[in-house]
Amino acid sequence: MSRLDELIKELCPNGVDCYPIKELADVGTGSSNGNEAVDDGKYPFFIRSQSVKRKNNYEYNEEAIIIPGEGGIGEIYHYINGKYALHQRVYRIHFTKDVVDTKYAYHYFSANFKNFIMKKAVSATVKSIRKPMIQEFMLPVPPLEVQREIVRILDSFTELTVELTVELTVELTARKKQYEFYRDDLLKVDDSIKTVALEEIADIGTGSSNTNEGLEEGLYPFYVRSQEPLRKNEYEYDETAIITAGDGVGVGKVYHYVEGKYALHQRAYRIHINTPEVLPKYYFHYMKSAFLPYIQKTMFQGSVASIRRPMLNKFPVPVPSLEVQKKIIDVLENFESICSDLNIGLPAEIEARQKQYEYYRDALLTYAATGKIIPRQTDRQTDRQTDKYDALIKLCQYVFDVVFVKLSDIATITRGGNFQKKDFIDTGVPCIHYGQMYTHFGIYATEPLKYISEDVAKKSKMAAKNDIVMAVTSENVEDVCKCTAWLGNENIAVSGHTAIIHHNQNAKYLSYYFHSAMFFAQKKRLAHGTKVIEVTPNALNDIIIPLPSLAEQKRIVGILDRFDALCHDISTGLPAEIEARQKQYEYYRDNLLNFKKLEK
Repeated sequence: MSRLDELIKELCPNGVDCYPIKELADVGTGSSNGNEAVDDGKYPFFIRSQSVKRKNNYEYNEEAIIIPGEGGIGEIYHYINGKYALHQRVYRIHFTKDVVDTKYAYHYFSANFKNFIMKKAVSATVKSIRKPMIQEFMLPVPPLEVQREIVRILDSFTELTVELTVELTVELTARKKQYEFYRDDLLKVDDSIKTVALEEIADIGTGSSNTNEGLEEGLYPFYVRSQEPLRKNEYEYDETAIITAGDGVGVGKVYHYVEGKYALHQRAYRIHINTPEVLPKYYFHYMKSAFLPYIQKTMFQGSVASIRRPMLNKFPVPVPSLEVQKKIIDVLENFESICSDLNIGLPAEIEARQKQYEYYRDALLTYAATGKIIPRQTDRQTDRQTDKYDALIKLCQYVFDVVFVKLSDIATITRGGNFQKKDFIDTGVPCIHYGQMYTHFGIYATEPLKYISEDVAKKSKMAAKNDIVMAVTSENVEDVCKCTAWLGNENIAVSGHTAIIHHNQNAKYLSYYFHSAMFFAQKKRLAHGTKVIEVTPNALNDIIIPLPSLAEQKRIVGILDRFDALCHDISTGLPAEIEARQKQYEYYRDNLLNFKKLEK
């Protein structure tokens, strides 16, 4: 039994009470503005974003949860223990009752507050929340020992996510540096290679569009002075070109390669290679490598950094042979593809890990408060198909040792096929008929007793190895739901008065459970009918299964198998022993009574 499970069973076996935040904590805002932040301030300064700024003076010295009052409401949560400053539109929640661990409350807010507050958030130009809304939020309060064990478990998940993020970031940085090293080395200017001014090999110009003309879903890319292009419904050029920013923070850092129709900002430059001696993709890579150092020496420094057309005209470009250009392109495209994959994969992987953490966090908090493994999701079947739900069950088994799940959480249930006793033949497709389970099979079977023809089998349903085959109709409640774990190596046909339970657990463990008194009590509630007793496959979905880990299931099965074998030995051995004793008795009896006749 896990530490958390022990604590729950000892300290709150019947559940926990919930309280509104107003009964547990002080709620308020800060008094600072965003423009008061300094780069190297002494204290953290919480504003309305995930990033934390700094200030040289503090407003509070406490343990608290920080949430924004507008902007990123429901998305941003901070935990702080110490001195800090606070924006005037950011809320602090400081617990004044000693029955709440603030870190536990932080995890619970992160899991549940968004759904609560988004129904109440004030809709103006910016969604915002008010103090009374936060004060109404209900917090389940298990004993402190339980809260602290939950914090320990969830913090370990957070640490793993942070470690993964660091590892992926290091990998991405290393790959980028490796790419830049090879790129710059490949593109070094060699005295033996002809070098020409850019104006000799390209048409250079700017666009005529303004940023405010951009659309979210226009027909054509619209290149402005940033790394992310906009869209427009009109185009200005239809060509292959390299695009770079003419002013702003993107000077010497923003590059696009385009083939086809596009629109262009009036302060962004297009470079269209007009000679067959230079491959546009080669020039694109060369410009990314060499243009920033070149332009930094000649760039016009005003209120906004900018470049002029003559600077571009005179940019020196080495022109190796086309064969060399092609090889350079091939090498750099491969490197760039790796970096691109990592660049896309890193945020996606971090986001996936964060969602995985939130999914498990919500389930653990719910189970700790209610004793039910009901995660917050709308489609268990979808999650099971992606192994997400199965992983959740394994996690809860690790934390709580045994979890209680619905049969539908671990199995799919289908009705058997359509054949009867009259269809039995001597050889053919192996089958199980519901009546066989009443008289012949125990908790598992490896060999069939009967067979049917292939034609009949085609109209039936087949059970695979490890499936549970369960009779769902009978004339009495004792026999209904008798079952057998099919452990034979070939698929077996199943008749229509049975259900096939396809699962991912230990088949013999489930079969033992389905023969237990606990299951008998449940099936009595689900069974209906008078002359014929039935438990429908749909009703079986709601059966509650106590589910330990697979390793523990195997251990339990081993114990029960030994008991089963012992009972079998006694039931078979005792009659044999009685028979032997009877024969022994008869032997002695006959000998004792075999008097020798007197001779006359």
